[in-house]
Amino acid sequence: MAGDKNELEKWATDVIFGRARGFGPTMMRVLLRGLSWIYRVGVRVRLRLFRKGWKTQSNLGTMVVSIGNITVGGTGKTPVVERFARELTARGRKVAILSRGYKSKELRKPQEWRNPETGEIATSPPKIVSDGKKILLKAKYAGDEPYMLARNLPGVVVLVDRDRVRGGRFAVKELGVDTLLLDDGLQYLDLDHSLDVVLVDQNAPFGNGYILPRGTLREPPSNLCRADYIFLTKCDGQALDALIKRVRKYNKEAEILQCSHGPKHLQGVFHDEVLPLEALKGKYIGAISGIAQPKSFDSLLKKLGGKVLFHTTFSDHYAFSKKEIEPFMYRCINRGVDMIVTTEKDAVRFPRPDEIDVPIYFLRIEVKILEGEEVWERCVERICQRVAREPEDWAEERLRRVEPA
Repeated sequence: MAGDKNELEKWATDVIFGRARGFGPTMMRVLLRGLSWIYRVGVRVRLRLFRKGWKTQSNLGTMVVSIGNITVGGTGKTPVVERFARELTARGRKVAILSRGYKSKELRKPQEWRNPETGEIATSPPKIVSDGKKILLKAKYAGDEPYMLARNLPGVVVLVDRDRVRGGRFAVKELGVDTLLLDDGLQYLDLDHSLDVVLVDQNAPFGNGYILPRGTLREPPSNLCRADYIFLTKCDGQALDALIKRVRKYNKEAEILQCSHGPKHLQGVFHDEVLPLEALKGKYIGAISGIAQPKSFDSLLKKLGGKVLFHTTFSDHYAFSKKEIEPFMYRCINRGVDMIVTTEKDAVRFPRPDEIDVPIYFLRIEVKILEGEEVWERCVERICQRVAREPEDWAEERLRRVEPA
């Protein structure tokens, strides 16, 4: 059943990006294009409801920084969220990350949380992945990205709830948080955003040019007007004048910076061993991943000198099972690979094989600012120094940019 679902998701991806040929895929693209028009209208109507005040945003009286994008997956959002959380914590802010926990399993019963100061038990709390002191949930209940953030960020609260207003209230009231990072928050308008950080992947800035479900755009590019800061991600140092010019067409005011998402080192999935990237050179590798852009992972391994014998791929966020891993492990042994390498996101849900005859590592990724270090500094300082405003002060300014003119 799980394998069939993975194949279906792969087929749908091939249809969307035009790789699937024939009458059936062509007709499916025609149908999806019609549905995209309906989706676009729905996005427009929803934004207008907020703009006109017919739907209201909740203000929690604290700093809320939304980090999101206008496309589905693959912009490198999680490492950017991690960098913000790490930097703000180092400067004295009490940070909580609010996530919806995409593809996480529901708890059989809510966690019990007792306020350490009042002793009161919270009713219907969000899923508490980390209270800033210890990790309280496994990856399958937290979601791979929230769990990864909790593991990498001691001292940072990580909460999962589709109702992120409720999650934010819990963070402020129960955990004394003064800064909320709204993970994947551009489209989540129920909670007021003090700042909107929008990521644009320079390799595919606007996906395949189509709105969901025909394409990978969540919103039209014109909705970049809502951004306060625009991060051009996965840059390699080449000039991006044409892309910046296009971005400026939709947003003339936002500050722009360029950053790379580069590998830092290899780290063991089931042990604490850390290896330098040079350890990949000349090694025969079996790669496995469940991410939005597996080709970029494959290319990175080869660029680092690895000899990728084969790369088994699954759909994004796919929770591959131990049963599905076993054939891959046997193949690695039979082909005589030196190591298995996966992504950091996949590592948190990698099922432990009965026998590990081949060492298994993941690539630790870090964000580096290539151009616009001063923009990053201004952004962080703005968050650290700014005092949350009352609703009457921010409403007109924020709603002015909820929808393009």
